[in-house]
Formats: sequence, structure tokens, C-alpha cells
Amino acid sequence: MTAHGKAVRMLVLTCFMWALSFPTIKALAMLQSAAVPDAGSWLFSAATMGARFSLAAMITAAGAMVLRGGLRVVRSELVQGAGIGVFSGLGMLLQVDGLAHTQASTSAFLTQGTVLFIPLVKWVWQRQRPGALEGACCLLALVGIAVLAQFDWGTFRIGRGEAETLAGAALFTGHILMLEAPVFRSNDAVKVSVVMFAVIAALCIPLTFLIGPGAGGAWRSFSSPSSWCLLAVLVGPCTLLAYLWMNHWQPRVSAITAGLIYCLEPVFTSLVALVLPGWLSELTGVGYANETITRTLLIGGGLILAANVLMIAGTKPPAALNEHGV
Repeated sequence: MTAHGKAVRMLVLTCFMWALSFPTIKALAMLQSAAVPDAGSWLFSAATMGARFSLAAMITAAGAMVLRGGLRVVRSELVQGAGIGVFSGLGMLLQVDGLAHTQASTSAFLTQGTVLFIPLVKWVWQRQRPGALEGACCLLALVGIAVLAQFDWGTFRIGRGEAETLAGAALFTGHILMLEAPVFRSNDAVKVSVVMFAVIAALCIPLTFLIGPGAGGAWRSFSSPSSWCLLAVLVGPCTLLAYLWMNHWQPRVSAITAGLIYCLEPVFTSLVALVLPGWLSELTGVGYANETITRTLLIGGGLILAANVLMIAGTKPPAALNEHGV
């Protein structure tokens, strides 16, 4: 298998790991709300993100010291790690809070707004105008997102959860494009991930002191053993595996290809959300019912997936990616 083919396979597995996070975060937020009823979703978002990425940073740093013989980070790794940390940290804060106001599968689909933002940014910033196929697929995906988000066409407004998720998707675009930048090609993905995780934690932890009822409420939100079990799922497969794989393998494909691959995430999330919420309800005792496949989900999600299938079918990876993996 070529380096490009292996990268595609690993990024598909990354999408599956991310899919586990959507129902898990929603179940954790419900558990936290029951434990600290006087707090809002923003506190739970900051607390969850702070704990998740603090633990991930410590575990990855320890692993780097063992596997790499130290944790010396060069300037390029520091810049890239800090950049993707800011983009992903702010994006996930919006995404996690948005999950409290929409369904897990809807959030996962709207996160794929990156497939629209990536070619748009490359057009404006790098003067790389999208081709006819890319433009048509983006338009088709845009219609799918509009259907899925249930736009109120009378007022051109969408709900809080959907709006926050789309804003988060715009920020995730920065992460994807920074991994594509040739100037960072020689960076060590493990060390970059340590910086990324630490920056995200540094963004989130101070918020727990500023949002009522403060750090005490954030700590109480993890007062049950079940909450720590859910956090372990978020730290392990959803963070350590998913982001280490993303940061290592994505530079071996183009940003547009990566954006298309990441559209598999909502497919996995929709499947996971059919069964995982019920299991999590048994574990935590919260009332989180399994989701069902609705007509809106089928139509909106189907249009988004169709746009990506057309793009993949009509796009060939650059020869350099096939032969050299870069």
C-alpha cells in the first residue's frame, strides 16, 4: 500500500474515533448538568475540554520522553502546535457547547462545513480557484447543510447549536490548512501534538474560573465515577489516537482530500448514535435515548455525502503523494 493509501485509511479510522466523542460528550454534559444544575453549558464545555486536553498533553509528553528520548521542541513545531491548538481549541469549545443544543449526528454533519471553507480559503488566500467539479460539489454540500441545519427561510436564522457548530467548522479549517503547509512538513507530529494539547488546555482551564459557578462547579461536574469513565473515552480513542493520527497522517494528503475524508465522521456518528446513547444511559443513569434516522438527516446528510463522493470520484491524488507520501 502506498503512503497516500495508508494515510487515507488512517484518517478514516480517525473519523471513527471522533464519531465516538459526539454521543460521549452529550452524555457527559447531561451528567454534569444533573450534578451542577446552577451551571450553564459553557462551564461544562470548558471543564470537559480542560480536563480532556490536560490529561492528553501529560500522557503524550510522557510518551514523547520515552519514545523520543526527550521533549525538545523546535521553533517550527512550537509555532505549528500553537496555531492548530488555537484553531482546534476555540473550534471545539464552540462545538462542545453546540452539542448541548442539537443532536449529536446533526453536530457531526455540520462540522463538515470544512469541506466548503477549505476551497474558499485557498481561493481567497492562496489564489487557487476551485474547479467546476469542486464548485458544484461545494454548492451541493451547502444545500445539504442548509437542510440539515433546518434553516428558517423566513428569517434566515438557525439555532444556537447549529450556528456554534458551523463557526467551529470554520476554525477547524485553520487546523487542516496548517497541517498542509510545506514549511511544517519535517515537524515531529508527537511533539506538535503535545504543544497543541497544552495550548487547548491553557485556553479552556481559565474559563472555568470565569464562568459561574466557577472552578468549584467545574470540579463538581466530575463528581461521579461515570463522568470519569466518559472522560477516559474522550482522552483515549477520541483524543490521543484521533489527533495523533490526524497530525501525523494528514500531511500526506492534500487539504481538500482530507476535508473530504473527514466527511465520513458524521456517517460513523449517525451509526454510533443509533446504539451508543442507550449504552451510555445504562452506564451513567441519564435519560439519553438512541437517535433515529430522520428524513431531514437522510436528505441533508445524503446531499453532503453525495457531494463528497462526486469529489472523490473526480479527483486524483497528486503523483508525488502516491510515490513519496508527501
